Amino acid sequence: MRALPIFFLALLSLCTCNKHSEEIKTETIAEESSYWSFEGRDDQFTGGVKMIPIETPKGTFNVWTKRTGNNPKIKVLLLHGGPGMTHEIYECFDGYFPQEGIEYYYYDQLGSYYSDQPDDLSLWDTARFVEEVEQVRIALNLDKDNFYLFGQSWGGILAMEYALKYQENLKGLIISNMVPSIPDYMDYSDNVLAPKMDPKILAEIMTFEMAEDYGNERYLELVVNYYYTEHVIRIPVEQWPNSIQRSFSHLNPKVYVTMQGPSEFGVKGDALLKDWDVKDRLKTISVPTLSIGSTYDTMDPKQMEWLSNEVQNGRFHLCPNGSHLSQYDDQKNFFKGLIQFIKDVDQDVFNR
Repeated sequence: MRALPIFFLALLSLCTCNKHSEEIKTETIAEESSYWSFEGRDDQFTGGVKMIPIETPKGTFNVWTKRTGNNPKIKVLLLHGGPGMTHEIYECFDGYFPQEGIEYYYYDQLGSYYSDQPDDLSLWDTARFVEEVEQVRIALNLDKDNFYLFGQSWGGILAMEYALKYQENLKGLIISNMVPSIPDYMDYSDNVLAPKMDPKILAEIMTFEMAEDYGNERYLELVVNYYYTEHVIRIPVEQWPNSIQRSFSHLNPKVYVTMQGPSEFGVKGDALLKDWDVKDRLKTISVPTLSIGSTYDTMDPKQMEWLSNEVQNGRFHLCPNGSHLSQYDDQKNFFKGLIQFIKDVDQDVFNR
């Protein structure tokens, strides 16, 4: 006779557990619905797209942004590289950020494909780009309680420069695949990476470099097949994601050449970034900072680790199988470290 109450207790426990599971499921669905909802947002009509007016010394122009998700505590603004590339190289973030509840913003800088492209070379200046980012921040209502700034390559330069002037607006800073010195980058390219190439291929490339014949199809073929696939994106060219192909095809050469120069082997000629170096100023950055490096990058991963120790509150994350675009060629490692940093800062458990 004692088995009967035990049976009812077990049944009651089972019903309670099922009810609890249903409550958790309902809460999860509600959170997911809230994350994707446009209700009450001023970008509902355009599906998250905002054209933001930017004041410059040469007039007002519009830059393109697109929001994904809702999270009042975590908002990540993505700064693309180039200069003159596009947000398209970050489309893979769609595969990782939403399930983590991270709100993020694609953004084409002035001169890039989806934004206005004024024909005035004086606008392609680092200090002006910093002020552009600040205007974008204000327009998107990002602040020190939620604003994470992610910059990769040239975007990393821009992120460092922004933090050096406006770090009081940041909750977190991510510098991906960028060292704090162009001269050091050139030294690594010339004395570490170049000697690893096939001597015959390197000699042929240098022939074009010496002649400044950067538009030669053979030069571009050699660079893409023997340099890019080793140090930019370690995937066979025919397997490059469409997002990468589109971003390269949408590159604005006027912005790129003015700031980076025409060579694919570093910053040369009279490029504006040729002497850029902020190593001595990094120690003034106190905001939580993540430096992402990759073993096969065009940038020295050891210097990116050094950067993480030079800022006041830094962390280094290595993508052991990746190169310059490690969000593609070492994707799992890249996003694991990036998301962990964002979550640690958000939960106030960040440490070096």
